Amino acid sequence: MGQTATRANGASEDASKDDLLRFYRDMLLIRRFEERAGQLYGMGLIGGFCHLYIGQEAVVIGMQAALKPGDQVITAYRDHGHMLAAGMDPNAIMAELTGRRDGCSKGKGGSMHMFSTEKAFYGGHGIVGAQVSLGTGLAFANRYRRDGKICLTYFGDGAANQGQVYESFNMASLWKLPVVYIVENNQYAMGTSIQRSSSETHLHKRGISFNIPGEEVDGMDVVAVREAGLRAAEHARSGEGPVLLELKTYRYRGHSMSDPAKYRSKEEVEEMKTRHDPIEHVKKLLIDAGHASEESLKEIDREIRAVVTASAEFAQSSPEPDARELMTDVYL
Repeated sequence: MGQTATRANGASEDASKDDLLRFYRDMLLIRRFEERAGQLYGMGLIGGFCHLYIGQEAVVIGMQAALKPGDQVITAYRDHGHMLAAGMDPNAIMAELTGRRDGCSKGKGGSMHMFSTEKAFYGGHGIVGAQVSLGTGLAFANRYRRDGKICLTYFGDGAANQGQVYESFNMASLWKLPVVYIVENNQYAMGTSIQRSSSETHLHKRGISFNIPGEEVDGMDVVAVREAGLRAAEHARSGEGPVLLELKTYRYRGHSMSDPAKYRSKEEVEEMKTRHDPIEHVKKLLIDAGHASEESLKEIDREIRAVVTASAEFAQSSPEPDARELMTDVYL
């Protein structure tokens, strides 16, 4: 990969029928799951912070398709989609959101701090940018062990201005660590647009001074994301060091459930939903190519809704953690 960035155009012709159906199903699961999570939050069944991933589904599904078994993922607090993409059980995720004993972190992690060593998912982190240095550490361990694994390290456009990000870049480049840094640029750091918060808004260029190649990708096109992910993963896995991908995406909801998102116009949001929705894009590809009909895709939606409904029912029927669990799995 070169030192300067290129933009990955849509590569939809490279996706097979099976690829597109899988992408459609997986993205739809995230969308429906997050919609139900929002409902449960409104009912008071989810406490604390809750950051929904609606609109950004193509990022994690495309990148996950570029991974091999054992590769790791670490991200920030908008993490439900990453967990579902990694193959974690929707029941366990929803139970964790509601603070129940059967949650994947035994009800202690909540929305922002889930974990699964089985699926090589290392969180869910609430401190802005903290996961970047941790992901760099995972990549260091991979290089030390020479196990051929890479680590996908996600962060947002807001975290891109954190100092520890650049300390991590320097170390990763110096030691040629097998890490792919992924900026999920959804245009707004909490409530501040990237134009108002960053002097260099082309975030894929942030690695140039560390000799880290960067690429800007249409994060609303799952196939383009996968193709960029495959290139980046091969670069990192081959011993050439880190790569920085900037995935241009968009969140439809506020920063968190408590954010009314008044800092952007309804017209802007509607434009993204109407013309750039990642799920509708794949749906159109499937229908136009004759791979699926409207009715067959509606049937997939019904199946997904049943899975999500079951996860919500499971979560609400799961007991709360025993009080004796309060101090277990806690470092003192």
